[in-house]
Amino acid sequence: MAGTGVAHKQPFLVLHDYGMGGSWWWVRARSAQEVLEAFAWVEVVTDAETLARFEDEGLEEVDIDAPRMPPGLDDLHAERAAQRGRAGFGALAGRDIVHLRLRGDDEDGEPVDQLVEVGPDGRRFRQVEVAEDGTALRSGPDDWPFNPPVVDLFDPALPSQEISRSDFEEQWARARQEDTGL
Repeated sequence: MAGTGVAHKQPFLVLHDYGMGGSWWWVRARSAQEVLEAFAWVEVVTDAETLARFEDEGLEEVDIDAPRMPPGLDDLHAERAAQRGRAGFGALAGRDIVHLRLRGDDEDGEPVDQLVEVGPDGRRFRQVEVAEDGTALRSGPDDWPFNPPVVDLFDPALPSQEISRSDFEEQWARARQEDTGL
């Protein structure tokens, strides 16, 4: 098929990390980027040790162009399909560091602004929770028992929640360290 311009597919190890565990598949695709653009909330695993560990695990293998996806991957595929084409889709993807202001609840159910610094896989590097009364608590990876992705950087809703690095750093500097007891 030389000269046809058709890229050949290869298997990519794909993880949907949901915190207390994860779902894994081999996805045959033309590139890792194609996988990320086809499925929400996944990452393509490239670590050689992890690849070797899953080589003979008998994981389900799916072709990215298949008309139906296996359970678990089907919902992630549908979510991504609904996002594609919307303004902002993928605007934050591929960056090394992104700073966001997310609205959430603290452990007591009280509303807080969560200022997060995330990497390209959507996992937190650092976080500041700012309560409605202005109290600010900061935390990092050593404070969290799990650190699954908190955002999917392809999500078209995220660009409107982006903040500057200086805004994040200002809040980080004024926040007190969270005492998690870990």
